[in-house]
Amino acid sequence: MTTYAIGDLHGCLTPLQRLLDKVAFDPASDRLWFVGDIVNRGPESLETLRFVKNLGKRAISVLGNHDLHLLAVVHGFRKSSGKDTLEDILRAPDRDELCQWLAAQPLIHVDDTLDHVLVHAGIYPGWSLKRARKLSKELHGELTGNLPEFLSRMYGNTPDNWRKDLNREDRQRFAINAFTRMRYCRPDGSLDFDYNGSPAHAPASLLPWHEVANRKVQDKSIIFGHWSSHPAICRSGVIPTDRGCVWGGDLVAYAIEKRRSYWVSAS
Repeated sequence: MTTYAIGDLHGCLTPLQRLLDKVAFDPASDRLWFVGDIVNRGPESLETLRFVKNLGKRAISVLGNHDLHLLAVVHGFRKSSGKDTLEDILRAPDRDELCQWLAAQPLIHVDDTLDHVLVHAGIYPGWSLKRARKLSKELHGELTGNLPEFLSRMYGNTPDNWRKDLNREDRQRFAINAFTRMRYCRPDGSLDFDYNGSPAHAPASLLPWHEVANRKVQDKSIIFGHWSSHPAICRSGVIPTDRGCVWGGDLVAYAIEKRRSYWVSAS
């Protein structure tokens, strides 16, 4: 049995199918982990969403910011932009079923046996894994039991720093941003959403979230996506998987048990 962590799909089903052929994915024994952003920007968002949903227990997916954007569009809290490729989903007869399934996906997945954590953007460096799990559970409750109200207050860049005494709305907004949008932190631990480029060219005042001193989650490897400009190889225990397939790059599968990466080009 092999567990393959797959980078951001963004509606790129054809490269995913070629990647699964390349690794000889066996649905009877192997498992797939998806880092989120299943949909949007690519040409096959509807087909990709259906494919991942229909994998059932053979797959685990966490929510990404583009997945949340789809839910916000469906519920009328956001409008599709010219860059979006969500129209097929919005017109699909099974739209509501697909979106109900999507909203029920977690923000993080922790496998204590494999000692790996799956998340879209990262784990905020000031959080313990216990706190991250607690916040993920809280957000999951909102997404499955209070979705329209939650979506109505989800967006915004504030607060940009974590405090234990944040009120419910601020706590949840900070948490959703950390799980699905985070790339860089400032020296005081606050999140920066302005720069999204490579760490090699980042302003000196910014640190990748996983480079922040005294980061609390060190005992498990963190698999994340969201950051196509991030170097493919990083420090031990931090595993980036987004190689920009939707932008003409590669789609990556990281085999956890084998500690090996496989990839196919977008074309």
